[in-house]
Amino acid sequence: MKSAALLDSESFSLVLGGPLFRLWRRAHLSGDTLELLKRRIVIITLIAWLPLLLLSALEGQLFRGSAAAPFLLDVGVHVRFLVAVPLLIGAELLVHQRLRPLIRQFLDRQIIPDDATEEFDAAIRSSTRLRDSVLAEVLQIALVYGVGVLVIWRSYVSYNVETWFAVPSAHGPILSYAGMWYGYVSLPIFQFLLCRWYYRLAIWARFLWLVSRIKLNLIPTHPDRLAGLGFLPNAIYAFAPIAVAHGFLMAGQIGNRILYLGATLPEFKVPIAALAVVMMVIMFAPLMLFTPQLAQAKRDGNREYGILAARYVREYDWKWLRGGAPADEAFVGSSDIQSLADLGNSMEVVRTMNVMPVSKDSIVRILAAVLLPIAPLTLTMMPLEELLKMLFGLVF
Repeated sequence: MKSAALLDSESFSLVLGGPLFRLWRRAHLSGDTLELLKRRIVIITLIAWLPLLLLSALEGQLFRGSAAAPFLLDVGVHVRFLVAVPLLIGAELLVHQRLRPLIRQFLDRQIIPDDATEEFDAAIRSSTRLRDSVLAEVLQIALVYGVGVLVIWRSYVSYNVETWFAVPSAHGPILSYAGMWYGYVSLPIFQFLLCRWYYRLAIWARFLWLVSRIKLNLIPTHPDRLAGLGFLPNAIYAFAPIAVAHGFLMAGQIGNRILYLGATLPEFKVPIAALAVVMMVIMFAPLMLFTPQLAQAKRDGNREYGILAARYVREYDWKWLRGGAPADEAFVGSSDIQSLADLGNSMEVVRTMNVMPVSKDSIVRILAAVLLPIAPLTLTMMPLEELLKMLFGLVF
């Protein structure tokens, strides 16, 4: 059974499956292991963005026009399709390459007991079934068109402002040809890719939840100070492009409001903070499922090593301070001193063991991934020349 679990852990991929993956393979947009990434990004991006460019040009809304903001000056649209969509597609390859060896470490480090390999294998198999579900992707498409387009987007474009994709009227907004492609092709592509990632993150969280229910072989004296689970925070780095994509989406929306509605960057500090918090929760909450077992391992380690230390120092005290040592045994050079120091180091590892599999480095990276795309908007508050003078003044 252990060999079967090992084979499944080697073959499992959070992204290497599903109807869309099979469609990409038939369309020669992907290989068996997500090759042809550049081709996939270029084709999907062009399908979503290029028709908008051409149709806007034909309708006179490319550079100038009756709209407040012509197509080429709509920052949000270009960020969504030229930055966010490539990031969401490219993230698949990174997640595939990073998570597969990470999942196998549960077995390689013998964290999964021999009598629990069947449960671990069942968790992998059920996650694979969810990943490959046709129904799940059909429901995502229905959600995108039924809610994302017909409800949210149609309400969003119903304001009384003329745009490059719609003209307001007494009976509701009238879509241009570019607006039709935007609303019924481009936006659904983007929203489906985003929903698909949320679904995969849900599968990942469920997989970790199933594994966290197994009684794991945790060693509180492990040098990683996570009882052997020190590899788990590395999963965050695989999902970083998703956080970057959300940061760019926020930057695009804020940029449009600053350019055309006269807003200022400080007005959006609450949405920016909320986005950072949401991304932190999405990325780190699944890892927190292991906190109860880590906390129990730390309590057990403190108790067990405390008993061991008490026994050792009592014998050490009797031997070297109470005359219990043989007369011919030299104190200088005795291994007892080194053993006492090693025991102290082990107890210090247990005492400083973390109960949350989250590192400071991973927190900083996720925050940077969300905030760095928004950082250039600070130039709207201060001219670049003044900003450079202030930065140089800090250094020189």
